[in-house]
Amino acid sequence: MLYRENGQFKTSYRADQQIFPIAQDRVLVLGFIAFAFLAVPLLASEYTMRAILIPFLILSMAALGLNILVGYCGQISLGTGAFMAIGAYGAYNFFVRIEGMPVIAAVLLGGVCSTVIGVMFGLPSLRIKGLYLAVATLAAQFFSDWAFLRIRWLTNDSSSGSVSVAGLNVMGLPIESPVQKYLFCLAFLCLFALMAKNLTRSAIGREWMAMRDMDVAAAVIGIRPVYAKLSAFAVSSFIVGVAGALWGFVHLGSWEPAAFNITRSFDLLFMIIIGGLGSIVGSFFGAAFIVLLPILLDSLPAMVGIPIDTALSSHLTVMIFGALIVFFLIVEPHGIARLWSTAREKLRLWPFPH
Repeated sequence: MLYRENGQFKTSYRADQQIFPIAQDRVLVLGFIAFAFLAVPLLASEYTMRAILIPFLILSMAALGLNILVGYCGQISLGTGAFMAIGAYGAYNFFVRIEGMPVIAAVLLGGVCSTVIGVMFGLPSLRIKGLYLAVATLAAQFFSDWAFLRIRWLTNDSSSGSVSVAGLNVMGLPIESPVQKYLFCLAFLCLFALMAKNLTRSAIGREWMAMRDMDVAAAVIGIRPVYAKLSAFAVSSFIVGVAGALWGFVHLGSWEPAAFNITRSFDLLFMIIIGGLGSIVGSFFGAAFIVLLPILLDSLPAMVGIPIDTALSSHLTVMIFGALIVFFLIVEPHGIARLWSTAREKLRLWPFPH
């Protein structure tokens, strides 16, 4: 009975089209954001910050970017790890080569570098689709692995491709403790989630979804495939590149090309499939699932009293990922986000029959 929109009248088109038209949703989201900013830093331990929360925030942002491309525009990509690497190394070069470069500017410029390369690898989408496009984007993964290992200028003359950053600060405030890193990533995630939500509700977002549903019909009604597809690649690559820069600068501090290998690309694809294609909130659900499942499996032997070694635990993780992907593709193609949406609709009608 608490989740009702009775009496919440809309007197303008603007009010009817707001992101959260139901007051309860607005209160819940604002309360959740306030809890994340104010309460979590006080309650969470250092281990929880480093091992769970910071990776969750950054991977949520990367999944958000990939979901725009795959979920909203329907363009399959297997090169997300490469675009994260380009963002990380691009931000690193700006940070170390330009004296006094602010961290935020370096991170955003890393996203711009990823955008340029993402649009270049998005050009084949104008002629091919499906698995052929997936293979074309997969080439970006092998290209980035080769470039950051062989072209020493990109890694500031590091022969192994390993680089590191230190002394991060924003307007004189250091970013060193887990709480400071958490708040830094959370601020980025909130801004980019708001941007992505508004983009998907705008004219360009409707063009992306039209290209996803039926590209021939979209072209017939006047939507330009070149603009729609390449803009999706640009926005997606930018968000993924910023996430890659945060992954290197904030989470790792020191990294090498192997930190953004093809496994990272598949993990992000699993996130949006399990969380929900074409859903902003699905990116968060998928990232939470991918981050928490390995930790849960590692702690499972202690909970049930059954000894499981590390190798078996990692194999179980992969098997469960595969089984869940098959399950969601067959039973609920829209993932956990659809289950959440269905539960909300039932709650709105409860206790009446539906």
